[in-house]
Amino acid sequence: MADIFEEEIGMEKMIGLVKSAAGQGNMDLRVLPVPEPAARQVQIEVVATGICGSDLHIYHSDINLAMNLPVVTGHEFSGVVTKVGEGVSKVNIGDRVSGITSFETCGECINCKTGKTNICQHKKLIGYWYDGAFANYIVIPEGNVQKLPDNVSFYEGAVLEPLCCAIEAVIELTRVKPEDIVLVTGPGLIGQLTAQLAQLCGGRVILAGTKNDKARLAKAVEQGIHYTIDLDATDLEEVVMTMTHGQGADIVFECSGAGAAARTGLKLLRKGGQYTQVGLFGKPIEIDFEQIAYKEAKVTGSLGQNWQNWNLAIKLLAHKRIHLQALVSDILPLDRWQEGFQKFKDGSGMKILLEPVSYVEPQR
Repeated sequence: MADIFEEEIGMEKMIGLVKSAAGQGNMDLRVLPVPEPAARQVQIEVVATGICGSDLHIYHSDINLAMNLPVVTGHEFSGVVTKVGEGVSKVNIGDRVSGITSFETCGECINCKTGKTNICQHKKLIGYWYDGAFANYIVIPEGNVQKLPDNVSFYEGAVLEPLCCAIEAVIELTRVKPEDIVLVTGPGLIGQLTAQLAQLCGGRVILAGTKNDKARLAKAVEQGIHYTIDLDATDLEEVVMTMTHGQGADIVFECSGAGAAARTGLKLLRKGGQYTQVGLFGKPIEIDFEQIAYKEAKVTGSLGQNWQNWNLAIKLLAHKRIHLQALVSDILPLDRWQEGFQKFKDGSGMKILLEPVSYVEPQR
């Protein structure tokens, strides 16, 4: 970082983590102009921002979402409104906020018109197409701003976006019913939130991970998840079939993005059950797709979030129905982003947050 701060930067400059070109890596910290809000846009000083699995996919250039390089990465954040553009009427300077990631959608496709902006064919996201939140400041449209309740911390606010993603998967797309046997594969943050929501809906949840997920599974126990399974120590199929009298799980949420987990999940799904793919593989996988026909399985994918997910997420968090703060394992300065990415990749952290690097006016 020393070489960055040796540059002559003033208050109009900031530090941002930039994906500069396609290919492995090509990410580094850069001195950038502070973005100014245009009409109906809001400038936010970022307080905390989360590392997402998709950020690692961006690093490795195996993400299947539109990107406009170079771009400041990061899309999970919280902060304080510092400037507003012309025509902004519903957001004030000083508001504590987070924000929806879709900076731009077409507004004309069937998905936009039915509220499914997360799968607009022409959507452009912060951290992908527009500069994102791994920086001191971000600019987003006024309509994307989500105000944080007074009893919600900035750290919780930075985890709201993944909670919204879990809500899309569990509540909007899958509809868990009381006493459903729900198998969740992958005890990372999304898996943890998916498990919490499934229990909140009345499901009996089995959260499965490997021996490398020992700390994550222990965290799930702390959060009251019904059953946690170490796949290296326990026969998951035996557990599921015993609990379901040989029928299989009513619902499977695959949250790990591992091909083996997808194959296992589909195998352990009961006939007529629901399978929802949440994790991203980053590459094609091999799977016995014919099982879907034989089981008459209802299979769907889940990607991102939209306004209605945010509305519910903020209510759940404000009323303490979902626990986010306990899932934050690490808070690192932005200039230790590589350490944070490695901890995420190794599974040695749960939710890893970055705090923007403070910049210092050079001595004259």
